[in-house]
Amino acid sequence: MKRPRAPSPPSISTAAKPPLSPPATPILKQKLHRTGKPNWFPLKLTQTELTLPLTFPTGQTFRWKKTGEIQYSGSIGPHLVSLRQRPGDDTVSYCVHCSTNPKAAEVALLDFLNSEISLAELWSDFSNKDPRFGELAKHLRGARVLRQDPLECLIQFLCSSNNNIARITKMVDFVSSLGLHLGDIDGFEFHQFPSLDRLSRVSEQEFRKAGFGYRAKYITGTVSALQSKPGGGDEWLLSLRKMDLQDTIAALCTLPGVGPKVAACIALFSVDQHSAVPVDTHVWKIATRYLLPDLAGAKLTHKLCSRVAEAFVSKYGEYAGWAQTLLFIAELPAQKALLQSFSQPTELDESAERKGNEASFDAMRP
Repeated sequence: MKRPRAPSPPSISTAAKPPLSPPATPILKQKLHRTGKPNWFPLKLTQTELTLPLTFPTGQTFRWKKTGEIQYSGSIGPHLVSLRQRPGDDTVSYCVHCSTNPKAAEVALLDFLNSEISLAELWSDFSNKDPRFGELAKHLRGARVLRQDPLECLIQFLCSSNNNIARITKMVDFVSSLGLHLGDIDGFEFHQFPSLDRLSRVSEQEFRKAGFGYRAKYITGTVSALQSKPGGGDEWLLSLRKMDLQDTIAALCTLPGVGPKVAACIALFSVDQHSAVPVDTHVWKIATRYLLPDLAGAKLTHKLCSRVAEAFVSKYGEYAGWAQTLLFIAELPAQKALLQSFSQPTELDESAERKGNEASFDAMRP
């Protein structure tokens, strides 16, 4: 299922980032190449391997913005890039707006998109294990799991706790604004994500003033905890990519404000823990509808969260987190109307109905 991985770009978090006040010489020496008129190039991923609306506005990242009809823009380290798809066209194109090394931008972009993992192979494997998944996959191809910088992913999900999309985005935009400004696209400002050192110079009171509420203490506490790690917080976070899932979750949960669900999101979306299954009320409903119908009506507890995650892994295997991501996306309002028009009962649906657990696509609700 994996293609050979392109050489990984340098750690995003460890790149030079700006201080709060003007000016450090290192930042002024960082050469940023800004392009004029955008030049678009084909990406090595077709629409069946990457569908932008099924990847970016799905709660994995809050730093990418919609800057065109089917176009999303964001920064990956020092690279400011856009991705676009044209209606009826199977190709995905990218544009580098600003970069320290435009040639390195594509490598960083493909790494960020987890491009070495073949969706076609994954979806085929999942469909063989689950007829319902096969039906969904026909209409929701191209939903990828991103491979974000761990620090960037961690801070975003600290902002997401018990929050709504609009407020999460505002908070993440504030954090992003602390980094080096890379450029503007379609009215949006884009910045390189700030370093741990830069974040450490923002007080809890400053975060509270910016509207972070109780999350302010979690961010400052986590930044402090990371800075105390042997070898540095960036290296510690990257080391989680070499650990097993349970140890990774346990390690992340030692950070202030990080519970099992947030830890699972960080594990799945940034540190290569492909079997991680973030369990919230939406995923709980999916699980009780299709995987654990005997638990329908039960109250979600920490113990049951573990049972749900185990049920996904038992059903879909080592890439269970990717399967869960597509099933979660299928629950989003933007996708339901599409799925309803294609709704066809499957063997799994009929089995669930016989058990008294409604399972048609029309019945999907958050």
